[in-house]
Amino acid sequence: MTQSQVPVDSVKHAEATPEQPQPFRELGLKDDEYVRIREILGRRPTDAELAMYSVMWSEHCSYKSSKVHLRYFGETTTEQMRSTMLAGIGENAGVVSVGDGWAVTFKVESHNHPSYVEPYQGAATGVGGIVRDIMAMGARPIAVGDPLRFGPLDADDTGRVLPGIVAGVGGYGNCLGLPNVAGEVVFDPSYAGNPLVNALCVGALKTEDLHLAFASGTGNKIILFGATTGLDGIGGVSVLASETFDSAGGGTGRKKLPSVQVGDPFTEKVLIECCLELFAAGLVVGIQDLGGAGLSCATSELASAGDGGMHVDLDAVPLRATGMTAAEILSSESQERMCAVVTPENVEAFLAVCRKWDTIATVIGEVTDGDRLVITSQGETVVDVPPRTVAHEGPVYTRPVARDDAKQDALNADSPEMLPRPETPSELRAEILRMAAAPNLASRSWVTDQYDRYVRGNTVAAHGADAGVVQVDESTGRGIAVATDCNARFVALDPYVGAQLALAEAYRNVATSGAVPLAVTDCLNFGSPEDPHVMWQFEQAVRGLADGCVVLGTPVTGGNVSFYNQTGTTAILPTPVVGVLGVIDDVTTAVRSGFAGADGDTVVLLGTTAAEFGGSEWAHEVHGHLGGRPPAVDLEHERRLAQLLAAAAADRALTGSHDLSDGGLAQGLVEAALAGGRGARVDLAGVHEDSFTALFAESAGRVLVTVPADGAEAFLARAAEAGVPALRLGETGGDVLDLGDALGTLALDELRAAWEGTLPARFGAVSV
Repeated sequence: MTQSQVPVDSVKHAEATPEQPQPFRELGLKDDEYVRIREILGRRPTDAELAMYSVMWSEHCSYKSSKVHLRYFGETTTEQMRSTMLAGIGENAGVVSVGDGWAVTFKVESHNHPSYVEPYQGAATGVGGIVRDIMAMGARPIAVGDPLRFGPLDADDTGRVLPGIVAGVGGYGNCLGLPNVAGEVVFDPSYAGNPLVNALCVGALKTEDLHLAFASGTGNKIILFGATTGLDGIGGVSVLASETFDSAGGGTGRKKLPSVQVGDPFTEKVLIECCLELFAAGLVVGIQDLGGAGLSCATSELASAGDGGMHVDLDAVPLRATGMTAAEILSSESQERMCAVVTPENVEAFLAVCRKWDTIATVIGEVTDGDRLVITSQGETVVDVPPRTVAHEGPVYTRPVARDDAKQDALNADSPEMLPRPETPSELRAEILRMAAAPNLASRSWVTDQYDRYVRGNTVAAHGADAGVVQVDESTGRGIAVATDCNARFVALDPYVGAQLALAEAYRNVATSGAVPLAVTDCLNFGSPEDPHVMWQFEQAVRGLADGCVVLGTPVTGGNVSFYNQTGTTAILPTPVVGVLGVIDDVTTAVRSGFAGADGDTVVLLGTTAAEFGGSEWAHEVHGHLGGRPPAVDLEHERRLAQLLAAAAADRALTGSHDLSDGGLAQGLVEAALAGGRGARVDLAGVHEDSFTALFAESAGRVLVTVPADGAEAFLARAAEAGVPALRLGETGGDVLDLGDALGTLALDELRAAWEGTLPARFGAVSV
């Protein structure tokens, strides 16, 4: 080796060359952030350190624009709400106790921008990443879900991204053997060029098996296991999620186009089983998955949460590309990797389990007695930092928050009350058919048929039902229900109320299944945090969600913030997706969706109907209109309604149920009839004096239920005692939806043709 080839210690070189230019701006760091890094280190950073800080201080990883607002969740969480929480905000995923020694962990995260760049792999690795978050808590993943949002159904770019995203979600989840039981598919012009791909996972574990992410115990070893590390995804999600889409080229250009992560679900499937055996054998002290920011995140977060320092040698990291620099190894977002802290005496047993599962595992470092994260490569020190400054003490911005009064006042003043409405019976029937075929109301079977909903054999209810229901404990029948929801139009009209409406709908959907709502996760998708109006929307949505959770007694256990969702300067509709988890003591009491009982069952409408059309699907679909005020939300009513539904389900008093939301009662009747394969005769007179309002208003807090005819009076009395308005609407039976003598009938075959035809007409036959 010549003198010029002798490695130069990167840290010492950085100290000796303070004025050397560095590409911090190209890596997404602001000028003041770079100055702060130099102040922390007392010198300029090395290339590897600069890479670490840039990815860890990105919006996606550091939450630097949202932290000041997210604190409100903790400030409003009561001791009663915390009583079931075993892990909450700040951990890889929230964990709640569901009884009988069982716990459930669940979380939803975004993979929006990678899915726009490369739809299949972006969506697939979104599923893989959220599954590893659940694994990192010590749980077996038991179900996944996918809240999705796209531009207009007929837009060219929707035709590009939707099939790939759906195939990616299905392909990865199906290969993992996880049932896909929940989610949404929404179309709106604001998502053109910026689809939202949110991924949900639920896992189950015994309470004593809970694991957390920390590196503790001097001398304990750091083991990297799973897939090898490559060049895929370098600067991926952490950079993509911190940049807007460029409007150049019709919204298809990108300011930055790093490679998107590439997933291998078969490697992850083996990794799941390997992790579960390692947990069962008691071989893990702490564990962290490698997702956004890769090793930079895993090493800094483990060290930051531990009681000492850490030394890592990058030469020990198994690579699948040659010539990778230290910065590239640390920034790589290659998938299917985990990092564990293991005591020295357990290292060989740990490695033996990994060999059994043909999982690559390597000791890459150890916990030290200092307070520094030191990383070496090729004999030189390339990183020497205080780990908390990387992982937990990044920038915290108090961004300007300002309601755009002119914009918001004009939006709220543009009431849908004056929009032309159908009036005659034939016009109303035609409107029901039109709405049944609307992109946001039509059957999602083209999408959901590409997902395996019943693998593992514990699925009780999935797509088509209001909530996914999965059995957790075969010996007792205990299970969980999960639902995600958000009407972003409501949020645009009033972010505070709109977020509560999203919470209320997800909460109600879980209750409609017969479960008791227990906890909340969220995925907060917004535009640029540098826009004061966007930050006003965000602040209001957070406060609305937190305040709503207090009323309902459901804590927010964790989630995700996704900013910079916009094309050029045009932001998406504010979309705080809310996921609610509920527990059901015996899944055999779960209520089936729609008119699922028998002919002659009594149809009951719970809740009241008002002329509320602001942000409604009717105004959107028929008139392309967004304006006015969203429906009123009454969370105390939602709580009483949920208690009534859960108690009635437990007593097996309900034969079917269906939440009313988008499209109102008309769509609820259509879906209930088609789900149960039987019609009904209903009388709308008691719903509202105006037939159009009765059919299409989207008042919150409403559910259709069916009960046996001989149990109708008892159920109505039960609802009255619970303080829930209840109206006997009619009875099930026949092959038509009969709306009474004044409005006439619609054949189920005609309704099914309209409801099931929309997505296949756009995308063709289902391709699996």
